[in-house]
Amino acid sequence: MKIPDRDTAKQFLLEAEKFNPGNWVPHSLFTAQAAEAIAKVHPELDSEVAYVMGYLHDIGRRAGITYLRHSLDGYHFLQQQGYEDAARICITHTFWFNGLEDYPGKWDCSAEEIHFLKSYITSIDYNEYDRLIQLCDCLALPTGFCLLEKRLVDVALRYGTTEYTTAKWKLLFENKARFEQRIGRSIYDLLPGVKENTFR
Repeated sequence: MKIPDRDTAKQFLLEAEKFNPGNWVPHSLFTAQAAEAIAKVHPELDSEVAYVMGYLHDIGRRAGITYLRHSLDGYHFLQQQGYEDAARICITHTFWFNGLEDYPGKWDCSAEEIHFLKSYITSIDYNEYDRLIQLCDCLALPTGFCLLEKRLVDVALRYGTTEYTTAKWKLLFENKARFEQRIGRSIYDLLPGVKENTFR
């Protein structure tokens, strides 16, 4: 797969943090740790690949405080570095369906960029890594791991909701159940501090 190694990914994130420091950086670290933990007990996933993809899913935030376009900025950055498989995660973690309509934040892209995103999403089949990072993105606050419900409310309060929000949440819990069936246990068993961080 075309992804950077862990050390290169770390350098990318350290550089990005200098450009745009914020809570998105520790959130990315916890997303990576969750992805690695689940992948280690998943029969078909590589834990190193999962870690790096989780670590870099929000790398587009290196460009500053943005909304929809952070997915596009991350995609272009990693494509330019030659890491096509890591680049796709920047887009697929944001859009859970084959379209943009479920995105609740500000659409801060040009019409041409939106057309590219729509074309890209409809041209690919989501794989197990895409779904893993969507799940782990929702397990990670900047302060640590949490129940999905807490993260979903956190995002809804910051970005609002759409007519697709309920369907999106349902998809996430179906995704969770599918991963738990594959690994034979609750995902929360793999994430230390979930209770403490959720209810602090």
